[in-house]
Amino acid sequence: MGFVLHLLACIFGTGAWVAINGLWVELPLIVNELPEGWYLPSYLTVLIQMANVGPLFVTLMHKFKPGKLNETFVIYAIISLGIVALFLLGFFWRHTTWIAGQLHSTAFLILTFFLSLVDCTSSVTFLPFMMQLQAQYMTTYFIGEGLSGLIPGLLSLIQGVGIVRCVNITQFENGTQDLSNRTYGENQFETEYLPANFSIQVFLFLLCIMMIFCLVAFVFLIRLSKKDSLNRSLLQSALTLNSYSTSENLSQSCDQGSSETKTHDEPPNQDTMPDMELKKNMYSCGQYALLYLLTAWVNALTNGVLPSIQTYSCMPYGNLAYHLSAALGSMANPLACLIAMFLPSRSLVTLVLLSLLGTGFGAYNMMTAIMSPCPILHDSVWGVALIVISWILFIGTLSYVKVMIGVILRSQSHSALVWCGAVVQLGSMIGALVMFPLVNVYGFFKSADVCNTQCST
Repeated sequence: MGFVLHLLACIFGTGAWVAINGLWVELPLIVNELPEGWYLPSYLTVLIQMANVGPLFVTLMHKFKPGKLNETFVIYAIISLGIVALFLLGFFWRHTTWIAGQLHSTAFLILTFFLSLVDCTSSVTFLPFMMQLQAQYMTTYFIGEGLSGLIPGLLSLIQGVGIVRCVNITQFENGTQDLSNRTYGENQFETEYLPANFSIQVFLFLLCIMMIFCLVAFVFLIRLSKKDSLNRSLLQSALTLNSYSTSENLSQSCDQGSSETKTHDEPPNQDTMPDMELKKNMYSCGQYALLYLLTAWVNALTNGVLPSIQTYSCMPYGNLAYHLSAALGSMANPLACLIAMFLPSRSLVTLVLLSLLGTGFGAYNMMTAIMSPCPILHDSVWGVALIVISWILFIGTLSYVKVMIGVILRSQSHSALVWCGAVVQLGSMIGALVMFPLVNVYGFFKSADVCNTQCST
């Protein structure tokens, strides 16, 4: 049963953010088909933040009406909503309507909002549900959550998203072009996107299938978790009876005054039981504040700030650097979860140091984005290697921190995990809202054309 529960927890975790992660990696194809064009990512960012009404509602219900919200029903509802929205999106993502004299992809935007609502609400429902299982399954859940970004990324690589080639074109004074370049005129290169190996519709249906697997895994998790909880209860009852029996035998054989009698009359201390899950480290208010502050900071960087500028950071080094950073960075997330499973560290000092280390890698990535289209070592293979390694270590170190904070808070209480999910969304929202005007309004970052950018040395 242990292996089956690990597998189900992993599949359940993949449904947490697979829809939105899938749309992000598919954007290079989608923006060429919808009227919003390259403004579409900014629309997507706003929709995700609007969808935070879901986790806000769940958090307020836990705060002011504890026990009134049926967590299992909410999870059933949001997973089902995600399945329906992805299925409809596969058919209607191209449909557009005229609004205020402009053509907009209304169906895509409305269904994307519902998908954002599903994924945002999963942060405050999926994690608390994992309290019903033993602590070791929490790390497996985080592995699955990491796979929710890795699997769509690998699918996009198979699909060939964003693969380009540089075409030599001759531009004449009358505006005509000659690809053969056999007559006089001004030579220039243009970026041409190669056709994908399979369509956007097929990609969306694959995401829908992943959400169906998540629903099936959740159904079996509920059933098996009840059996697992029953087995643990029986084991704890046996341990309690054994503890009572041992105390009684000791009290009969050793007469050491009233202190022995007092010990015999009191129920056994949970800290003496061999079940490691019952042992808790008590944290002060300052330590709780530090954990939540780290949660907000790490998620602001990984979900809001750095994803907004990844293209500016990587594309000046070439299309290969961008795809390696995206694909290997996605792999770093579940790998960090595996490391956390076998080499866990609950030391707050270690988590702070790892957060600072990950922030340092993020600062290097931000520096290259600011310097775009001509960052340091942009014309060197060392520049490509550094930017790919930096993105991998940035995601890997901060993913480890997120997993260990989740494990720590899981050992405290159900409420601690609910607030953890709320802080995750708060940090992500702040990071996205800070970057939105810098990228889309003020144009602080300059894009690089792979084929035409020239940098002075």
